[in-house]
Amino acid sequence: MGGHDIDKAPAKTSRRGIWGWMLFDWAAQPFFTVVTTFIFGPYFVARLTDDPISAQAAWSNMATVSSIVIAILSPVLGSIADQSGARKPWIASFAAVKIACLLMLWFAAPGSPLILPITLMIFASIAAEFSIVFNDSMMPRLVSRDKVGRISNIAWGLGYLGGMIVLIAVVTLLAANPETGLTLIGIPPLLGLDPALGEDARITGPIAAIWYLVFILPMFLFTPDAKKGLPLAAAVRSGLTELRGTLGELRRRRGITRFLIARMLYQDGVNGLLILGGVFAAGMFGWATIEIGLYGIILNVVAIFGCIAAGALDRVLGSKTVVLISLVLLLIATLGIISTNPGSVLFGMVPLSLEDNQGWFGTAAEKAYVLFGLLIGIAFGPVQASSRSYLARSIELDEAGRYFGIYALSGRATSFLATLSFSIVTYATGSAHLGMATLLIFLVAGLALLIATPYPADKAGETPAK
Repeated sequence: MGGHDIDKAPAKTSRRGIWGWMLFDWAAQPFFTVVTTFIFGPYFVARLTDDPISAQAAWSNMATVSSIVIAILSPVLGSIADQSGARKPWIASFAAVKIACLLMLWFAAPGSPLILPITLMIFASIAAEFSIVFNDSMMPRLVSRDKVGRISNIAWGLGYLGGMIVLIAVVTLLAANPETGLTLIGIPPLLGLDPALGEDARITGPIAAIWYLVFILPMFLFTPDAKKGLPLAAAVRSGLTELRGTLGELRRRRGITRFLIARMLYQDGVNGLLILGGVFAAGMFGWATIEIGLYGIILNVVAIFGCIAAGALDRVLGSKTVVLISLVLLLIATLGIISTNPGSVLFGMVPLSLEDNQGWFGTAAEKAYVLFGLLIGIAFGPVQASSRSYLARSIELDEAGRYFGIYALSGRATSFLATLSFSIVTYATGSAHLGMATLLIFLVAGLALLIATPYPADKAGETPAK
């Protein structure tokens, strides 16, 4: 691979065009931070029903259905995007679906049927991920190959900063302690929100929707898009043909194939941690919205610095090294989390006091859980951002849509196995700890395969079919 086109094209991209692209992550992240992971997800498990174990499994099943749809359609849409050219119309269409679903999460009140929030979350998750496919495929067009790792990590860090700002606003201004009726800073919730009705958690859907609507506008206004290509019908036909060719081409580009399979495996573990980590803590410790929110803030603060550091390391050491380091940290963190119980850590080898000082994270086990969470915070941004730049350094500019579509497939193709494994093991044993332990399989397998993968992924000398 020469990569000459990718080095020449970015010279035309303005600084505000690059920032517009990076702000997409800032716009998109609150959905994952406050809705999926730290506020609405734990609310779904702990307060929407009376059965947290079954609710955890239902939440996991929601993620499984979403992942299957995303896995099937992402490479198809990526190939169609290469033929139709412009990415922004696709992003706008999926944004409309995502925003509408998030607004309707307000109606998921305690005692209401679970089918409403599950359906809304499925459609919102699918729309969010499809938008990411098209946004990611714009990246190689914006900057030279040696800079993609830096802007990818900065964008990811901006995402965590945006998510953290929204999360802080929720726990300080909107989410009240059910016992005192006051927020973290000791005031009644703004807007008259009633925590007994789950309004402090339900409001996160509309907030994430409005935030997304406002902050994707710079990308639409300032970031250059590819030129318009074929009409939609012709683009679909040509894109499907191109996809078949790409899948055949992967047999010859063994380095890229190995990278995509490795990423498929370890991303399953990462997705499982992100989707299930907050609800796992809520189930084990009975954390309310404020404590889950504080935990999320801590992770996001650490994640921002992790992405900044990884952006520098990516340029010096390369994307592969950053991903490997991140995976080792995630393995340690996952082992720590599943080894923690209210009275012990490290699988019972270290007993812990059950005394609760009545403050935030009042028991020793909760403090240990937060410490392991710090490792997740450091690693889960860089492992994803540097994976994105790993691929961007390994493909040609005109391949970006189809390969980032397959990249999305690699992140979702078997991710239902991680959440499904959690569900099956949790159902069978009644232990969410054993369910979480299944994530280790995916992290270890991905790490082992990535070690033997060339960097860039085409380094072994494969040449793409023309």
